[in-house]
Amino acid sequence: MVTIWGTSTTFVYHFLSYNLYQKLDSEIVNLANAASHNLIAAPVDKKAINTRIPRILDNDDDGDLDIPWQDLRENHQGVEWFDVNGHLLAKAGNTISRMSFTPNFNVSQHQKIRSITIPVYLHSLSVRKELEGYVRVSESTEELEEELDRLLWGFELGGMIVIILSAFGGWWLTRQSLQPIEQNIQQLKQFTADASHELRSPLTIIKTSVEVIMNYPERVHPANVNKLEAISSASNQMTRLVEDLLLLARTDAVINTQVIAWISIPLDELLEDLVEFLEPQAVSQEITLKSEISTEVFVKGEAIQLKRLFSNLLQNALQYTSKGGTVIVSLVKLERLVAINVQDNGIGIAPEHLTLIFNRFWRADQARSQREGGLGLGLAIANAIARTHGGDIIVTSEVGVGSCFQVRLPLAS
Repeated sequence: MVTIWGTSTTFVYHFLSYNLYQKLDSEIVNLANAASHNLIAAPVDKKAINTRIPRILDNDDDGDLDIPWQDLRENHQGVEWFDVNGHLLAKAGNTISRMSFTPNFNVSQHQKIRSITIPVYLHSLSVRKELEGYVRVSESTEELEEELDRLLWGFELGGMIVIILSAFGGWWLTRQSLQPIEQNIQQLKQFTADASHELRSPLTIIKTSVEVIMNYPERVHPANVNKLEAISSASNQMTRLVEDLLLLARTDAVINTQVIAWISIPLDELLEDLVEFLEPQAVSQEITLKSEISTEVFVKGEAIQLKRLFSNLLQNALQYTSKGGTVIVSLVKLERLVAINVQDNGIGIAPEHLTLIFNRFWRADQARSQREGGLGLGLAIANAIARTHGGDIIVTSEVGVGSCFQVRLPLAS
């Protein structure tokens, strides 16, 4: 709307301005042609010749050129007569150009006075055309410019009203059109939460039943052992998926009243416990897991969720770091924030994938080959937990060099 209004206003304004100035130019040209007769008749009038120069060619002092249809005083016009050498002979009217005389026969404008100069020739049957002098006609453009200013002001006022009404109408229409979409999204979130909750019970039954059966191997036919192991693995994977979806659904529906139940958590101890817990996994993968935490830090939050956040990041770093690599967990205390860095020298992330890694169920092809058992929800869950706790996650990475996930959380007051 702003573009349409601006374009149309500019076009209409310049079109009207051009036409008004063309009309003004036509008026001063007609006046100049009429005033040229006075220059030709002046030498015949001996009384006029003997009058002090510059003489005023206005016998009755009524502000015109003794041309009944032309009122110079009322129209803010002025006429000047010059001889062939450019010397001023006479003038009339109350608008006189302050520019020095130049035999320029085009319309010119100086400040707010528009002028035109025309040559005057004496026509005779026996004598060739001879130059008698020049006539310069000037007219003030103040009224015209004031009219254009009022027009522009009207355009601006009308445009602002149109834009405000259009913005309000657009906002209302957008809200109306988005209501069904928002309802569908809310229903989808509710369905995800309900489905995840309802699936927990049958999955638990399946998992428990398989475990009971496998506890009595003598009752299981050897040909069915692999099938039971596949059922157990699939049920475990489905259980993790359901738990992750339920956690994300609850995170999406988080409300401010839950913040009241948060407690102050020693983040340094939580990270140390996680590093100690994951140390055997790092050793089995021949990866060095280091902890560089020497500051006591407290944050407000839920311990289980924060543990899940950093566990996902550490698991992610261990999975995508090759043998002989290093994963470092460090903590930096800032003025109002604490920055926790999980850095590895693994496979890295391509620049075009950095904006996608927090999408749910998204994994790069290279990551799939490294971690077949992943569900693509780990980073999405970590990001959701960080946002729920008033923080964020910043990622820097380079393919073949490694990645650094920095979690920033507000300190407990």
